[in-house]
Amino acid sequence: MRIPCPICGARSYEEYTYQGDATVVRPNPETTDPAPWHAYVYLRDDPKGPHRELWHHTAGCRAWIVVERDTVTHAVHSSTLARSEGGRQA
Repeated sequence: MRIPCPICGARSYEEYTYQGDATVVRPNPETTDPAPWHAYVYLRDDPKGPHRELWHHTAGCRAWIVVERDTVTHAVHSSTLARSEGGRQA
């Protein structure tokens, strides 16, 4: 599988580290209800088809990118810098 890095161009997936679901939204840090935090930390969907994922270009430019990929065929449809989408960054 080749992932198109917005900075470096298409590279092998081996240069990247998968970091998880890019659609998960962190709860408000001031909430005292444990339910949203439990859902954020432990509960994940296992989608079939197009899905947005967060990847880190570990062996390249070290950018965080959001990749839209089909989980059935592994076809990569798009990628953008995570910061340009307001995505999470490390």
